[in-house]
Amino acid sequence: MVVTSPDRTELRDPMLLRPFRVTERVVETHDTVTLTLQAADGGPPMSFRPGQFTMFYVFGIGEVPLSISGDPAEPERLVHSVRAVGAVTNAICALAPGDEVGIRGPFGSSWPISAAHDSDLLVVAGGIGLAPVRPVIYHALRHRSSYRSVSLVYGARTPGDLLYTDEVSEWKGRFDANVHVTVDRAEPGWLGDVGVVTPLLRRLSFDPDATTAVVCGPEIMMRVVAKDLMARGIDAEHIHVSLERNVKCGIGYCGHCQIGSTFVCKDGPVVTYAAVARRLAMEEL
Repeated sequence: MVVTSPDRTELRDPMLLRPFRVTERVVETHDTVTLTLQAADGGPPMSFRPGQFTMFYVFGIGEVPLSISGDPAEPERLVHSVRAVGAVTNAICALAPGDEVGIRGPFGSSWPISAAHDSDLLVVAGGIGLAPVRPVIYHALRHRSSYRSVSLVYGARTPGDLLYTDEVSEWKGRFDANVHVTVDRAEPGWLGDVGVVTPLLRRLSFDPDATTAVVCGPEIMMRVVAKDLMARGIDAEHIHVSLERNVKCGIGYCGHCQIGSTFVCKDGPVVTYAAVARRLAMEEL
């Protein structure tokens, strides 16, 4: 249903699905694909802010929250990178060009790309966590003069688990960005770094009083990275993490994603580390 607000702005029912059609499917790794979709209802493109997510519905299967991993400057292309870990995500990964799905959103808070202007921008990602921060990198490189330094530290389990390898190689080749990649376990032919991401942080030069950090990955990785950055002088209020998990409805109705007084789908998924440090320290929360 679409209603009209007092200022005559049309407001779409947040529970109403919009039909989208898959236009492109790219296999990233053995269990991850990237899908590009376009609106199939003739409506406007889905504008979004980096860090926001959609609720992605496969007809007859179910719905899951997915971070938007495309370029915010190209809202006509809705891009999601999806890892197959359950019934719904397996069905999503099996979609082919021409298939139609339902989309709600975008929902949630965003990465602080404007607040980071005129400061050092540090992006740290682990595994599939590169997908939610990819829009930040697109934006920062497009508006490179708005930031002092732009750095990306990215880690995955093996070279075969790395996402967007061509793009990452392109970013590494830029003179105005610092990009470091590591894997937990090397494979034949791998000539890069091996190990966790934290040692790579020590290669970076940044002003801790004027740095905005964007961190996304497994929760244990986010905790370790945040502690390392705080030890180097970055305030916890300037370290931002994403908690896109356990989201069920996307709009705070069901309470499935509630952590204390926080609803991840409404108050997040992007939050400061200062706001969730104690909760992230609780296993199986």
